[in-house]
Amino acid sequence: MKKLFAQLYVWLILLLLYAPIFFIVIFSFTESRVLGNWTGFSTELYGNLFHNLIQQTGTGTLTAAIWNTLIIALVAASASTILGTVSAIGIFNMNARRKNAMMFLNNIPMINPDVITGVSLFLLFIFLHVAQGYTSVTLAHISICTPYVLLSVMPRLYQMNPNTYEAALDLGATPSQALWKVMIPQLRPGMISGFILAFTMSIDDFAVTFFTRGTVGLDTLSTYIYTDARKGGLTPELRPLMTLIFATVLVLLIVINIRQRRSAAIQKN
Repeated sequence: MKKLFAQLYVWLILLLLYAPIFFIVIFSFTESRVLGNWTGFSTELYGNLFHNLIQQTGTGTLTAAIWNTLIIALVAASASTILGTVSAIGIFNMNARRKNAMMFLNNIPMINPDVITGVSLFLLFIFLHVAQGYTSVTLAHISICTPYVLLSVMPRLYQMNPNTYEAALDLGATPSQALWKVMIPQLRPGMISGFILAFTMSIDDFAVTFFTRGTVGLDTLSTYIYTDARKGGLTPELRPLMTLIFATVLVLLIVINIRQRRSAAIQKN
């Protein structure tokens, strides 16, 4: 009975987590503009979505919001991956006391509520006279994504042989060659995971983006959906868009898991 209740509990949790997503996916394949009203299978909303993405131009449109989101996410994830990897290597080589202190400081931004982070960055950018818009939002996303990349890379450092770097130096490699040809290849799985996590968090963020975007009309996908919802309801074409984003993330996760399993199997052999 305990095993049965444990399995039921797990399935109940999974149902609560994924039911809203499957609800959106199912009703993205009907032409009804009212969510929850099934009028028959149709791909009209997908056609309308792609038509609008092609036809719409200028600021304040869904196309502009998607492009802004992707550009900011790519730049922020790339910069966060570099900063997080370098920081992880530096912290890993500290003594135990300093390492614990730095990891404690690294965890604070992740635990801190997004609203407080967004307001703090907003006031900081005003004080430093940082241009509001792409610059402020990108810098804000880098600051919130870097700690997650660091945590993704750190376990790979613990798994790596600590003598590998010194061995490369003893064999005549320069410090930069040892870093790029010896350490980075071993850290690459953690870096890729950190990049994807940072990219996803940048796309998902709302509070920090809302406070740091300024009044220049910059909209990301999250702020566009918020503005659209305040008008009296979500645009039906957002349902297929959310479905496509979920499908893309799901495929990426499957590919990453397959790569990790193959890598683990190769290492065992």
